[in-house]
Amino acid sequence: YTCPSCGAQIVTDETTAASFCYYCHNPIVLEEKLRGEFKPDYVVPFQIDKKKAQEIFTQWVGRKKFVPDYFFSASQIESMTGVYFPYWLYSCQVKGDLQAEGKTVRVWDMAGMRYTETKVYDIRRQGDMNVDSVARNALKKANRKLIDGVLPYRLNEKKDFSMGYLSGFVAENRDMEKEQFVLDVQTEVRQFALQSLQDQAGSYSSMQVRKKEAGIRDEEWSYALLPVWTLTYNDKARGKIYYFALNGQTGKICGKLPVDRKKIIILFFSVFLPLFLLLMTGGYFLG
Repeated sequence: YTCPSCGAQIVTDETTAASFCYYCHNPIVLEEKLRGEFKPDYVVPFQIDKKKAQEIFTQWVGRKKFVPDYFFSASQIESMTGVYFPYWLYSCQVKGDLQAEGKTVRVWDMAGMRYTETKVYDIRRQGDMNVDSVARNALKKANRKLIDGVLPYRLNEKKDFSMGYLSGFVAENRDMEKEQFVLDVQTEVRQFALQSLQDQAGSYSSMQVRKKEAGIRDEEWSYALLPVWTLTYNDKARGKIYYFALNGQTGKICGKLPVDRKKIIILFFSVFLPLFLLLMTGGYFLG
């Protein structure tokens, strides 16, 4: 692609839909990748800017005593990137039906005799549930722990998609279609609906379910871009990638941090070893 600002050639991943020019650093939106069937229906705009995201990261890492200094160096923090990740959103209506037999048992002693009272209940619960915007990430290369770790979003605040929301951020297009998630999402929705009915059935000593059904109707899928602040570090010596992720709307944090063994050794020799020797010496004299 050609940068409209400086004319430089830009090379991107196949799924990248918005990025920055490596030469003039101007934001680039590759509009042709977000047209037709790949045009998102919705976007959740960033509500946390980069400065605030960096402050949250600095405070969070500051509470972690054994993180290597390089992970929160000034250059590392500056590399934090705002990314719009692609998600499929699933909505439907569920009609649930639960039939079961519940028992309560009460035991008491009186006049040297033990009595047992058993009550049997016919349990029937029915209900309709509206399910709105169950999210599934639609990018194969995305780190699942990172992406799932910042969920959920307040999806009732989503906006109709506009290219303007992408300016100044990186955006990824989907490379997974909704058909890959249908069975998984339907199973999750049914289980949630039936568990909700069972939780409302009441408290019993035991319950035997005779029938449980959850029918799904009015299914709808939509495509949305959701905001995440990301920071990654590739530790080539250990062959591991460490990451920090921040929900760009709610501020929820998810991270996998490296551990500086030198800091642990210093702590051992400065605190635990002297304490151990003191206890040993005390025990010796007491003996």
